[in-house]
Amino acid sequence: MKLISVTNRKICTENFLCRIQRIVNAGIDAIILREKDLTPAAYKALAEKCLAICRETQTELICNQFENIASTLYLPIQLSFSDFMALSPLHQKKQPIGVSVHSMEEAHIAAENGAAWLIAGHIFETACKPGLPPRGIEFLKNICNHVMIPVYAIGGVTAEKHSMLSYAGAAGGCIMSEYMIVPDVEERILAWLSL
Repeated sequence: MKLISVTNRKICTENFLCRIQRIVNAGIDAIILREKDLTPAAYKALAEKCLAICRETQTELICNQFENIASTLYLPIQLSFSDFMALSPLHQKKQPIGVSVHSMEEAHIAAENGAAWLIAGHIFETACKPGLPPRGIEFLKNICNHVMIPVYAIGGVTAEKHSMLSYAGAAGGCIMSEYMIVPDVEERILAWLSL
């Protein structure tokens, strides 16, 4: 299953670009640059630096939120369901777009409107969503069984839960906080990739 790192430079425990280098060197499949607080200019500058690092290992870089920047850099993009639906049909077909979904209805609508993949969450308990109950593995399985595009899990995903995601039919998992803060990020990534 594909492994995607979702960035959060605010919690990163070392120089952010050094962490990106370590993550791609460890063999991650893709990185979603999820730095929503940046201005478009600052985001583009950071995306260009990350893209240079990702190209060294042919790791896929996915933009988040900034559709025009993704288009300029010829990169795929990850959007919220509402941002995806706000795009015109022409823009929805310009580049590969992943959509974050939180219900079966959103999953169906996004798939029918040309989403290339879905990220469904949150599946397991996570510190990022304190007090909010996870949607669970059956929720993920239900989405995977009813759409014809890849579905990735997010929220509390770890290598230890790999078999549960496989059971649900997920195409892979997305991990944010763990890969930004742990000192042994290479070992964590290899633990997933060896399964």
